[in-house]
Amino acid sequence: MTARDRIVVIGAGAFGTAIAVVVALENRHDVTLLGRDASLMADLRDSGFHDAALPGISLPDALQYSAEADVLKDASLVLFAMPSQAQADAARTYGPYLAKDAVVATCAKGIDRLSGQLLTDVLERELPHHSICVLSGPGFAADIAKGLPTAMAFAAHETSLAERLAKMISGSTFRLYASSDRIGVQLGGALKNVLAIAAGIVEGAGLGESARAALISRGLTEMSRLVVAMGGNADTVRGLSGLGDLVLTATSHQSRNLRFGIMLGQGGDPGSFHGGLVEGAYAASVASRLADGLGVEMPITDAVASIIDGRLEISAAIQQLMTRPITTE
Repeated sequence: MTARDRIVVIGAGAFGTAIAVVVALENRHDVTLLGRDASLMADLRDSGFHDAALPGISLPDALQYSAEADVLKDASLVLFAMPSQAQADAARTYGPYLAKDAVVATCAKGIDRLSGQLLTDVLERELPHHSICVLSGPGFAADIAKGLPTAMAFAAHETSLAERLAKMISGSTFRLYASSDRIGVQLGGALKNVLAIAAGIVEGAGLGESARAALISRGLTEMSRLVVAMGGNADTVRGLSGLGDLVLTATSHQSRNLRFGIMLGQGGDPGSFHGGLVEGAYAASVASRLADGLGVEMPITDAVASIIDGRLEISAAIQQLMTRPITTE
């Protein structure tokens, strides 16, 4: 890593654009946003706005744009900001263009639906010669791009690498905390989406704020169980990528997962939601299967998966959760 590195963010959606914006604003590194649509990238460059993803937010002059994968050849850090289910294909597409010493970080919050693997495992499978990291935590794209104070986690296999990259990306309004627990950071990001859907169901069904609080606290408990069972650290769940992201996503209507849950709670059909990609809808069934295979009890996650799949009515799910055997906390 040099004093002025080249950073490429792949994925010109809201979050990818926001990360590119906040890093470029500091003007300490050369930052390029890489997208598939050449006409869109040209429009972003010419207009200075991405109204489809971040309406009304000005893009910095220092940010560069490209639809050509060749820009990757000089990048020391590449951020994969496409949806979780597209990460494997993206790795196969862009892998041949990566510099041999480039570090890759996934910014998606999900679990690969086909393999059941965490995204770092997926990327390590596809890009075996690159260090794979993860950026996750409580940060809405619009808040980040507006320069509102935001803190997230950056996890790598080695703490020293995580610390170096966290310092590299952090700025005056965007602060990253280093972690060596890639498992815990990723599961926090994936499972908080599932729990946000559950919180939305609570809101949509009119069950009250006490029920939401109970769901968040018990949801953290089952999140911790799976993290530990998969080799992560329970303490990570109480940090930014677990508790922090869950509180944000389970309480703010900016969250697509929460809005999707509200729609379900009001009796809507899962297929009728048109508010954007809902990562938690994919993660619920995968996490439920993973937990079952590891012998981990995750009743809230199981209920969300069953509701989305049409195997369980919300009223029955509530009854099941409220009539479970009484245990110690």
